[in-house]
Amino acid sequence: MTNDAKTIFSRRLKEARLARKLTQEALGVAIGLDESAANTRISRYEHGIHAVEPNTAERLAQALNLPLAYFYADSDEMADLIKNFALLSDEQRLSFLERMRESVNDYSQKG
Repeated sequence: MTNDAKTIFSRRLKEARLARKLTQEALGVAIGLDESAANTRISRYEHGIHAVEPNTAERLAQALNLPLAYFYADSDEMADLIKNFALLSDEQRLSFLERMRESVNDYSQKG
């Protein structure tokens, strides 16, 4: 993970944890870390001191009820789109994708 990607992941991890009103210890325990080390480990992830291994990132995403892609998105706009898209029902997702494709096609034909 590059430094930029690690910084983005760290920031989004902390924001997601705070939005869920979880302590670092509670999040660490939720992903299976020993209670005595949970706070320190999550803190190190949030400060970018340690890179998060892929399996751990997946457990963090599950514990925070977010898609894994949210943490790795290139921009905050894309991360927000991913997060909100995941909240939609299957029917709403299909409808959204259809409208988005139509908008992109309309835009590309005008440009």
